[in-house]
Amino acid sequence: MKVLIADDSATSRAMLRKSLARWGYEVVMAEDGAEAWDILEKPDAPPMAILDWVMPHLTGPDVCRKVRETRREPYTYILLLTSKNSKDETVEGLEAGADDYIVKPFDQQELSVRLRAGKRIIDLQLSLMEAREELREKANKDLLTKLPNRAAIMAILETEIARSHRDQRSVGVVILDIDHFKRVNDTYGHFAGDAVLRETAARLKNSMRAYDQVGRYGGEEFLVVLPNCEMEQAIHQADRMRLRLQESKILADAGVEIAVTASFGVSVTDLSDRNPEVFIRVADEALYRAKANGRNRVESLYFGDSDLKSA
Repeated sequence: MKVLIADDSATSRAMLRKSLARWGYEVVMAEDGAEAWDILEKPDAPPMAILDWVMPHLTGPDVCRKVRETRREPYTYILLLTSKNSKDETVEGLEAGADDYIVKPFDQQELSVRLRAGKRIIDLQLSLMEAREELREKANKDLLTKLPNRAAIMAILETEIARSHRDQRSVGVVILDIDHFKRVNDTYGHFAGDAVLRETAARLKNSMRAYDQVGRYGGEEFLVVLPNCEMEQAIHQADRMRLRLQESKILADAGVEIAVTASFGVSVTDLSDRNPEVFIRVADEALYRAKANGRNRVESLYFGDSDLKSA
């Protein structure tokens, strides 16, 4: 684990560096408070810092305050080195944001123990962050396909519509539905149906631009968001996905190969509305036309030409 040592005394820095290196820490050095702050405000800052109380430019407590004001994650554990040993001065250091302090001249074993306590806190905080990120991912992802779920892809579309209004650009909205998916479940079973959904998700994702997004909208339906995309481009992208999906059979359980196609409905946003539901309903109307016209095809519809416009 990296530890920052900030002390204006070269002798003190050298002694600390030697001790920490012996205990297995990777040491980063700073000669004053300003240099310490420059290091700690970087994204890859050491998670632990030993700061001398009295330093040029910024004192140890000054650096503590600046670190705590950022409320950054992951947490920075700060240990103050001080020759001050009065109650008021100790309280000042802790109120500035220090986690602990040690009085100079300090005992090597005491410093080692206090650093181990700090490392336990850092490790625990990292574990909590990982658990929080895992929960966030589960809340936003469809567990079967690993794509964004309905709520997440709707949030993405809402964000892109807001951006498109600022940039005066359209967003492509594509709804696709796997053709005769119920027949797959009825004929081969739900495990085979799950395999079809997983592979469909993978093929859709692999045939898109890096900044496009696809999510599972529900059942066998998927929603695709195409930023900065006019109708002609959106239709072309939808047809690429359609061809990618049908180009080879999907291997399900027990060696069963299943031919899969999908029907696509395409629309694009305009400046008439910011509600994502409006443009999804237009794309959905186009999807129903694709199904009515024989499936495994792409149909498109502008909002102004939709039945919704005249309703």
